[in-house]
Amino acid sequence: MSNQNGDKVLRILEVNKAYYPHIGGIESLIKQYSEELSEFPNTTVQVLACRDDRGKGSVEVIDGINVTRCASWGTYFSCPISFSFIKNFRKMAKNADVVEIHVPFPLADLSLMLSGYKGKVVVAWHSDVVKQKKLLALYKPLMKYLMKRADKIIVATEGHIKGSDYLQDYKDKCVVIPYGLTLSEYEMTGHEPVLTDKLNKSSNKKVLFSGRLVPYKGIDVLINAFKNVEGAELFISGEGPLEEQLKAQAAGMEDKIHFLGFLSDEDHKAAYADCDMFVLPSVLKSEAFGIVQMEAMAFGKPVINTNLPSGVPYVSVAGKTGLTVEPYDANGLCEAINKLVGDDDLRAQYGKAARLRVEECFNEQDVIKKLYNLLSE
Repeated sequence: MSNQNGDKVLRILEVNKAYYPHIGGIESLIKQYSEELSEFPNTTVQVLACRDDRGKGSVEVIDGINVTRCASWGTYFSCPISFSFIKNFRKMAKNADVVEIHVPFPLADLSLMLSGYKGKVVVAWHSDVVKQKKLLALYKPLMKYLMKRADKIIVATEGHIKGSDYLQDYKDKCVVIPYGLTLSEYEMTGHEPVLTDKLNKSSNKKVLFSGRLVPYKGIDVLINAFKNVEGAELFISGEGPLEEQLKAQAAGMEDKIHFLGFLSDEDHKAAYADCDMFVLPSVLKSEAFGIVQMEAMAFGKPVINTNLPSGVPYVSVAGKTGLTVEPYDANGLCEAINKLVGDDDLRAQYGKAARLRVEECFNEQDVIKKLYNLLSE
């Protein structure tokens, strides 16, 4: 398609199960990328998503992006149930040069199959389906169709390919484009000491976790590890279904474990700036990348992560920007935390390397150019 000046227009349709203001790492990325892609010359971006609760659909403009949010009957195994999504996909795909589908999202696979769309398809593979075994049995035929149909498959790290149960047969289609950060947003000065003010002992080091309080995050392992951590206090930022269970587990450790609840974006960044180290103790490869560890690295903080068969250990590298332990290993996690607590020079060394790695590998300006070049081919 061309505009009035005869210049070719690139029309992109971004497809995901949810969109802002839904809170989630992938939803935040899709919003960011949609806005940035639309700033390229002769490029338009539309978003197709579902409501994340029961109710009618809507069409709105959010920060300059046209967003169609389809009616939903609720969710089943984390997947929206929406008949209008299939209809809207068919209609919107007809006016797109390239459709980018963020997976796992079985409804999008089905909609593509039924749409008759013949244009280019790019799959953004964020993670395997790990826990929903019943859903996977139904989803596999659709997923295989989508993988064969896709022109390209975007993954955030090599670890996504190597650790996936499904991508090996399609690795020739895979292109590594990492997630990115706008570095200027992670250079706070004069921030509020949101963690320091809560310390029970001023000399203690501040260990931060941030994320949803759900099983695959391994927060229960982190709390167990902290029983034998000396000279540090743990700050847990986030909400989720395990909150009361985790607070009960931490009973009697109020002097060293703080639950912060939900933090605003400003306070969230202030917490990164104020901590001494960041811990991502995830236990399943549902944690495919760990954007939070990249955010902590942008503030020059060392990271302790887990050796998952995913992209997690590719973001913060063991022995370079932090330490890596095995999933579920509370003793190993305790030893890693104690090692960094007791070594100021090592924390500074890892923190400096962490910031440099973000600048070199995860700079948003570089990432969005790579994505645009792929979509515009």
